[in-house]
Amino acid sequence: MDAFSYLFASWLQPELLALTALGTFAGIYIGAIPGLSVTMAVSILISFTFSWEVNHALALMNGIFMGGVYGGSRTAILLNIPGAPAAIATAIDGYPMAKKGEAGNAIGLSTVMSFFGGFIGIAVLAVAAPAVSEFAIKFQPRDYMLLAMMGILLVGALSGESLAKGIFAGAFGMLLGTVGLDPMTAEQRFTFGSVELMNGISSIALMIGLFGVSEALLQLHTLHIPAIKQRVDKIIPSLADLKKYLPLSLQTSAIGVIIGALPGTGGDIAALMAYDHAKRVTKNPEVPFGQGAKEGLVGPESANNAAVGGAYIPMLTLGIPGDAVTAVIIGALFIHGLNPGPLLLIEKPDMFWFTVGNLTLANFFMLIFGLTGIKIFTRIIECPKSVLFPLILLLSVVGAYSINNSVSDVWWMLGFGVLGYFMKLYGYQVGPIVLGIILSRLMDDNWRRAIISERESLPAFFTGMLSSPLSATLFVAIVLILLGQTPLWKRFKARGLAVPEKS
Repeated sequence: MDAFSYLFASWLQPELLALTALGTFAGIYIGAIPGLSVTMAVSILISFTFSWEVNHALALMNGIFMGGVYGGSRTAILLNIPGAPAAIATAIDGYPMAKKGEAGNAIGLSTVMSFFGGFIGIAVLAVAAPAVSEFAIKFQPRDYMLLAMMGILLVGALSGESLAKGIFAGAFGMLLGTVGLDPMTAEQRFTFGSVELMNGISSIALMIGLFGVSEALLQLHTLHIPAIKQRVDKIIPSLADLKKYLPLSLQTSAIGVIIGALPGTGGDIAALMAYDHAKRVTKNPEVPFGQGAKEGLVGPESANNAAVGGAYIPMLTLGIPGDAVTAVIIGALFIHGLNPGPLLLIEKPDMFWFTVGNLTLANFFMLIFGLTGIKIFTRIIECPKSVLFPLILLLSVVGAYSINNSVSDVWWMLGFGVLGYFMKLYGYQVGPIVLGIILSRLMDDNWRRAIISERESLPAFFTGMLSSPLSATLFVAIVLILLGQTPLWKRFKARGLAVPEKS
């Protein structure tokens, strides 16, 4: 059997077909439950699949990865509780659609666009893996630092009309991200002598509290309002919608592939940048962003699933994981006697094509499973609020405790739930805090690596940044983002778009 024929190996062998389907199905529901991560599931599977054939182990892991990234959108849309950080941007417009009775349409659109994004990511993996890897490997520590800075500034896309509130929330998240042991010196930072804080604050517990608990507390003001009947007669998007949103899906999928191929990044950063891109290129949305704009679903859902294919690119071609899940999968490949890296495509091309074909199969299963059971899922939001909100709190407690089997995570979750409640009352978005705590490590580590490589000389750091085309491009993008939010530019833009009256 030649290497290329392995592309359809998992399609034709019943065992591999069943394992891929099982993994995708399980991944969707693991991803939908806050506190249960895809990384955790794949890590546990390594011990169970140790004695399996490598193809069988990969089929199960690939399915869980593909389904898990999509699964977080379910609870994000229905309950405003993202199952994973990659679904935070999805909740911004998905949950308002559910509150309008359009949960079925929102889940259907997110499923189809996730399929498109996943397919684009896999296609790039198959066609341009070496070229994309060469581009990704050019990123220096200062480039990752600039990328993280850009992400913090892009929280303006998540902060309504006030960039200042968004940056404040993002900066607060970054401050929380520095709590714990210094990754380079092992010095304690902001622990105040507490042993429990030495491991830092769990971003998942923080996310569950800020989204789930705060939303339950906020909705107590509306207990007297009956639940909205969901329309589930139109789940699959119309051809007109697909034609309308396909160009945006292709653009944001490209963003997802590139961000996913950068080691240490992932679907959460890709979704954030895709949401910002959708907000910038959509001139006249039918519904304003943040109030149920379909473009706000298309962008992040296409990007975070495209990032799956992107994350496999550096893993298979360079031996460098694109994100936490591919880091675990690399470990599984080593256990099975394989060495991911530049020689893999030469010595074991069959494994490369098997992975491409298996991811494609998992993507199709994701579409099938994603479009089934929607009517049952939408019944969740139709439950009486007096029943639904205690269930949300119970789910939040279980999810927070399951992270580390620690009661302290539950207390953190409840505390941030109260904080999120008051933030929402005063017009602050909570998404930037979670993204800030995620991006803080990326910025902190790479800033220090970059300045150490320049012998701790700021002039040398800036000289090197401006002399590198990639660094200079990222720096210019940051400057343009800042200028684009100034009152002067907004007045100029408004004046430029104004239509003069005819005399």
